[in-house]
Order: sequence, then C-alpha cells, then structure tokens
Amino acid sequence: MTDSQGHPLSDDQNSLKVGERGPVLLEDHVLRDKLFHFDHERIPERVVHARGYGAHGTFTATEDISDLTRASVFSKGKETPLFVRFSTVAGNLGSFDVPRDVRGFAVKFYTDEGNWDLVGNNMPVFFIQDAMKFPDLVHAVKEEQDRGWPQAASAHDTFWDFVSLMPESTHMLMWLMSDRAIPRSFRFMQGFGVHTYRFVDAEGASAFVKFHWIPKQGLQSVVWNEAVKINGSDPDYHRRDLWNAIQSGDYPEWDLAVQVFDDEFADSFEFDVLDPTKIIPEEQVPLRFIGTMQLNRVVDNVFAETEQVAFMTQNIVPGIDFSNDPLLQGRSFSYLDTQLKRLGSTNFSELPVNAPRCPVMHFQRDGHMQMGRQAGRANYEPNSFTGAAGGPRADRQAGFRTVEPPEAGDTRRIRAESFADHYSQAGLFYRSQSTPEQEHIRMAYVFELSKVEIPAIRERMVANLRNADEDLAAAVADGLGIDLPEATEPAVPPRHDLPPSPALSMTSRAPKSFAGRKLGVLVSDDTDPDLLGAVTGAVEGVGGTVETIGLRVGGVRLKGKRSRTPVDHKIDGAPSVLFDAVALLAAGECATELSRHPAVKDFVSDAFSHYKHIGYVEGAQPLLSVAGVAGKLDQACHDLGSVEPEAFVAALASLRRWERDV
Repeated sequence: MTDSQGHPLSDDQNSLKVGERGPVLLEDHVLRDKLFHFDHERIPERVVHARGYGAHGTFTATEDISDLTRASVFSKGKETPLFVRFSTVAGNLGSFDVPRDVRGFAVKFYTDEGNWDLVGNNMPVFFIQDAMKFPDLVHAVKEEQDRGWPQAASAHDTFWDFVSLMPESTHMLMWLMSDRAIPRSFRFMQGFGVHTYRFVDAEGASAFVKFHWIPKQGLQSVVWNEAVKINGSDPDYHRRDLWNAIQSGDYPEWDLAVQVFDDEFADSFEFDVLDPTKIIPEEQVPLRFIGTMQLNRVVDNVFAETEQVAFMTQNIVPGIDFSNDPLLQGRSFSYLDTQLKRLGSTNFSELPVNAPRCPVMHFQRDGHMQMGRQAGRANYEPNSFTGAAGGPRADRQAGFRTVEPPEAGDTRRIRAESFADHYSQAGLFYRSQSTPEQEHIRMAYVFELSKVEIPAIRERMVANLRNADEDLAAAVADGLGIDLPEATEPAVPPRHDLPPSPALSMTSRAPKSFAGRKLGVLVSDDTDPDLLGAVTGAVEGVGGTVETIGLRVGGVRLKGKRSRTPVDHKIDGAPSVLFDAVALLAAGECATELSRHPAVKDFVSDAFSHYKHIGYVEGAQPLLSVAGVAGKLDQACHDLGSVEPEAFVAALASLRRWERDV
C-alpha cells in the first residue's frame, strides 16, 4: 500500500502521535494525504438524472444504411464499444430505484470518428417544447424549497401546479401516469432519442430521423402498490437487477430502429416534427431496424465510470446532425456547462470513461486535469512548423459538415403555431392502451392528484384532461370526488379522430417467455427435492432464474435429506414483490409453521393482489388460507401436483392475470 504519491506505507491504522496518548503531529503527511483525499472525494451530483447506473457493451450494425447516412458506426457488420447509463430524473443520488418517474436512457458510442452521445429517455416525448422552460420544470418537480420534500416524487402541489398551467405537458403526463413510468427493470424498457435529428449521406443530402431502442427481452412494468413495496424492500432493485443479469451472462440486448422521413412527409404530417411533445406513430412511419446493442460488462468503479461519464447531445459524428427542435438546441447549449460544473475542468473528456477511442488531434491546451503529452513547438493553426502531414488540419471531405438548410425570418421570441395542439396526441396515447393500462393511468392520476393540497390545481388538471379524453377526465374527477369542471379553452381544438396506435401499448412488445425473469420459491423442511429440481430446471431451461426463500437463512432439510440445503433469502428480506412469479413448495407441518409468520401472509397475498402467477402444492394450503386467497384461485394459480413444471413455466410468460378479482 502506498499514499497518493507512491510512497510505501508501514501503517495504515494509526496516526503519528507523541507517546501512547499524546497529540497527533502536524508532520503526519500520511494522515494528511488520506484525509485530504477523503474530504474532497465528492463532486456535485447531477441536478437531474442523479440516480443512475451504467454498464459497458457493444453496438453491432446489422444493415447497410449508407443510403441514409455516412456515419461509419452504421457500416454493416461494424462493432462499436459503448457505455450506457440508465437513471431516474427527479430524485437525488441516494433516492430509490422505482419511483414513478421518467428514466434516462443515455448511450455513448466510442466510434472511430469520435464519440456520439444518444441522450434520451424511456419515453419518446417530453414535458416542454422549449428549453427556456426546463429550469422551471425541474424546480417544480424537485422537493419543494420551503419544506424539502417530497423526494423523487411528482405527487405534490408545485409539480401539478406547473404542468396544469402548461398544456403542452399533457401528452408527457399520459406517459408519466402510464406503466412506462414504473418499469420492472432497465432491461425491460424501451429507449428513445426523443428529438428529431438528421441523417446525412456522403453527398450531403439529409433526411429527418428519430431513434428507438427496442428491448429483445420484451417490455414489462410493475404495478404501483408493488413499486411502493419494492422501494422499501430493495431501494437498489434496478441496479441490482442489471448487475446480476450481466454477471450471470444473461446479457441484455436492444435493437436500434429508426424512423426516417423527408421534408415532404414533415410538411404533410398532422403535427410539427420539431415539437418534442409529439410522436410519429409507427403505423405512419414504420421502424427500420439497423443494429443491436448488447450490455456485457459491469463497471469496475461506479464513481469513475457511472458518475463521471459526461453525456452531451452536442456530441455527434459525421453523418448525423441536429434539427431545429428548440428543446434539442437548448440541451446542446446547456450540457457543456453542466459537465464543467460537475467535473471541474474543461478537460473532462480526458477521463477514461469520456475519452474517445479514436485519435484526438487539436490545438486545445492546458487547464486543470490536462493529462495529454502535447509535444511540439506550435500550439496554434495555421502554422508552418508541423507541416502538411505532421499536424492536424481540417478535412473538408472527411470532416463533419453541417447541413445547410435555408433559413429566413424575423428574429422573435415566439412559439410556432404548429406547436399549438397540446391535447390530440395525449388522447391518442390513452386510447391506444389496453384496458388494464387505461385503468392504471386513471388510478395514477387519482393517486397523484389526491396528494395535491390545493383544490384549484386538481380542478385545473382535470379541466385540461377533458380536452384529451372525456372518459378519462370523468373517471379522474369521480376518483377525486369532485364535480367535473368545465374544459380548459384549448389554443387549437383537439382531434379525437386520430386512429389508435397499437404500438404505443406495452402489450405490443410483451415478453414471449419467462427468459430474464425470476421465480421466487418458498421452501421448508420436507419440501420435495425432485419437484424443486424440476421447477428450477424448467425455469432455467427458458433462461429464467430461481431463488429460494425459507423461514431461516441457514437453510432447510428437504424431504429425505439429512443435511440442510441453503436458501437464498430469509422470508423477512424477500417479499414477493422482488419476483416475477412465485411457487409455494412448503409442505405439511412446516407449511403450517410458515403460515404463522406475518411475512409469509404478505408474500402470498401480495403475489395474488399483484396479479402474478402462483404455483403451489397440496401441502401449501395453509399458506393460501392465511393469505385469504384459497377460495379465489384462478387460471394463473397452478397446482403443481397435476401441472407439469414445463407447462407451469410456459404459462409464466404472460406474467400477470389482469382479469383476477383482487
């Protein structure tokens, strides 16, 4: 062991003192060095997206799209290293993983033409249309400044006051109140670039493009009651899930797809393609799949990589360019300031997680944290010292060239009239959901607005909802116990004739098997080892995992076994909310003993009320009875005495039985 200067240490336990109980000496450079670094090891956390988790991986281009873009990252067959950071938005670094919130989905591609950062979310739209309002949005959703709460929650007055006064937020609120805002895992959520960008081909011709990440594992969320209990049981639920999956070799993958369209489509589309509160339905511009991302390595150090990684929308490569989306323009201006504030130097790009993997050649010099060997006499351009071949020079052909669309008009602070329809797509999103998803949206609005203390804010929000969907507004008003207010006067009459977009429902990309999911098996002494082994084998056979739960962490004596078989969890620390499905294999008197434990009652009743599949054996009847579900068993409750383990596991693919009467 050494100090920070490489000096070998003989003692890292004690400071330098005079005598056994005397004062510590000022000359103790070892103590000074250690405390100095500790006192300064924290940096400012991100204002938003503070709670994040990252992983390394690769992107493989699978299609030739040279007809669309000259970006070399999309050369068919090319593999590009990358780093991904998933995050919540509103909470601080120490908040929990499963609040109702937007999730950041940021990808840094280390391309051979420099770093490309696709900095998006798990929702394709945003709350605001212009970056001018971003500080107000964040101030409103963060903890209220006069009391310091709530943390990582939108269910409070200032947030709903702001968004109820900003009709442009209505579409994003539909997504936020949907199941998309409480994902089961980072692995089971979509990602979106949010904004409209441009692809640029080798000839300089451009087309508009939107980016989509589609998880190969399928989409999955939790229900709200489940999310609340997960946050109490395991605040690190999402980061633990990603770490465990990668470490076990179950590498999550996403397909990258694009929607590409020209100016003619943009001019004819019902909404403005530069408006970040709008989507282009997949039914109008189908997705084109162009590559696959795999996450296959966890970080070595969370601070050095996940916390110090610096994403910026301004990081684009030749073949990709910006559009005039005003929110995108503001983000590209703002992020550079953010990184300087957090990381302390303009040279943050030299940190390993931010450093390009291609040659970097420029005349930028010096500053804090400069680590490059900047050799040579000349530090300016043009110069005659480095020579035509020996120094960096701009390349008009291979270098980045900005698209040059004609621009004209007066300089004004104004919002385009084409941005004025704030309700039509909000209604489209709601009416495109399945019946259970619509019910969850209604319940979320009622829950969140019930936390609002000022009645006028609740009424104003419901008045806005009437412009999106009358049935939704009426249901929310009824849930709040208020009279249905008059609809807010919209700037543009909303359209209710837009055809539903089935792709907006999570059911359109539901999982096809139990792969990547987790079965929690409640075991006891006298549990049948053959059945336990058969169920475990069937789950692992489809790519799922099994974890066992017992009354005591020391393990159980399975039927016919003398020695104890270890269990993964003690029942108090492994509620059923941590699993995608459960199996009750406790038997006989041991099941009766288990049924007396309060945590076991909750384990079974929560699994049932959260619509999950439940497997059970005849001896587990005391567990079903104490949970109050013995007389309510339905098609998602499987008697493992008569159902083969393979059939049980095949049924688990549906994950929930929404028709259940709970």
